[in-house]
Order: sequence, then C-alpha cells, then structure tokens
Amino acid sequence: MSEPRSAPTIGQLVLSRQLRILREKAGLSREQAGRLLRVTAATVRRMETADVALKIPYLRILLPAYGVPGAEAEVFLRLTDEANEPGWWQRFHDILPDWFSAYVSLEEAATIIRSYEPHFVPGLLQTEEYAREVLTTGALGRTADAARIERHVALRLKRQMLLSRSEPPVFWAVLDETVLRRPVGPAPLMRRQLDHLLAVSDMPNVTLQIAEFAVGHHPGTYSPFVLFRFDAPEVSDMVYVEYLTGALYLDEDGEVSEHMEAMDRMVAHAESAGRTRQLLADFRREL
Repeated sequence: MSEPRSAPTIGQLVLSRQLRILREKAGLSREQAGRLLRVTAATVRRMETADVALKIPYLRILLPAYGVPGAEAEVFLRLTDEANEPGWWQRFHDILPDWFSAYVSLEEAATIIRSYEPHFVPGLLQTEEYAREVLTTGALGRTADAARIERHVALRLKRQMLLSRSEPPVFWAVLDETVLRRPVGPAPLMRRQLDHLLAVSDMPNVTLQIAEFAVGHHPGTYSPFVLFRFDAPEVSDMVYVEYLTGALYLDEDGEVSEHMEAMDRMVAHAESAGRTRQLLADFRREL
C-alpha cells in the first residue's frame, strides 16, 4: 500500500488530479485501474486525491494503460520524482500537526493569499518577539517547553521568507482594529511590531487594510480565514479556517465564493492602504 504523508505538496496535488483526468479520458473506472495495479479502487482514489504519494512503479503501469505516449509518460514520471521531494517545512515535522502542515504547503505554492485577521497580526507579518509572545502566552505555551516554542518561532520566521523571494505571492490582509489595540507584550514590543507592519506595507506585493471599530459589524466579524489562489488550473481556490485544535480546508465552489464575497466586502469597508499606513503610525505614537 502507498504510504500516507502529513501533507501533499502542490506538485503532488496537480499530478494526482492529472492522473484522474487521464484515467477518465481513457474510459477506465477506478476498479479497472485497481485491477491493473492489484490494489483496491479505494487506493486508486487516494492516489487521485493526493492522500497518498504517487509511486513510480504504479505509474509505469497506469500511464501506458491510459494511453500516455512514452515521451509524455517520462515527463510525468520526472515531475513525480520532483514533486515527491519533501518540502522544507517537513524538517519541522516534530512540531507541525498534520492539519497545519497542509497549510504551509498551500501557503508556499499560492500566488495570491488573502487573509482576514480579527485577533493577532498574521503569522507572515509578525516580528520574532511578537511571535514568541503569542506562542508563549497562547494555547501552545500551556503545553510546550521553551525549546519547542523556539522551534515554532523558527518555523514562523522561515515561512515569512516567501514574501521576499524572487517571485513572491501577493499578500493582502484585512486586520480588525482589535489586532492593534490588544497589547501583546510590553509597549516597546508593540512599537517594534508596528514599525515592522509599516515597513512591510511598502513592499509591492503586500497590501494591508485596517477595519476600524467605527465601521461596525462586517461580513468577516465571525472568525479569521485565509483565501488561497494558485496558478495551476488543476488546483481550485481554497479557504482555510482554523479553530483551537484543528482546521477546515474548504474548496467547494459555493463555500469559496461566500468567503470571497465576504472578503471583497471587507476590503470595500476597510481603510485604504494609504490611510492604513497613517493609522499604523498613529497607533505607534499612542504607545
């Protein structure tokens, strides 16, 4: 049986879905594909949904059966080898729960990340000391020792590197005013965090907006969420919603559309990027 893993890479997601498309074009059922491999139809389904890794020996049987010419099959195999290389985040497997490993994989591959955050500065924009304070005083700090917390801080800082890489994603965040009003650590720490937000807001791929209290109730008031968009047409837009002990990954068209509409309405009601920079400076002077 194919081995499960904590979270597929975007390459594995794309190739798994392409494998399903090839099988359907060949007019074969999962049961028929399973008989070719001497595995169950359920195993074929898990291969096609990236729940398990694609095995090269299996592909050498399936691709000819699906009518894929030799040269194209070799390209598929090469891409599978590349996609099966572990992502950098798998070095943090000792602290990454399965449900968040998937998030880091999606974050790394997305071309557009839109985030609504009513509680804290988003992880991609936190300073090291702010991140450490949040992790220490939050749920993690009740169960983790100092060394484990430092591993989480290191992971968060590593994630942030995607914003300054050669081809970074677009990152657009709407923050409730609560994020800036709630103290996380002493005033000097918060001032440095606000300085960092002012600095990253000047990055061409980063847009920040603050939803002030005066705006009142808005569509995202209920909980934080993140929208991911990818270049690969095989991978649909996805919504991430986190709760205390896990997360939901939503990719049904209706659910994604509802969250996109809510985000668009929040963007329209929140302060502009220019006005947000002025507010950040004002908040900093108040500390």
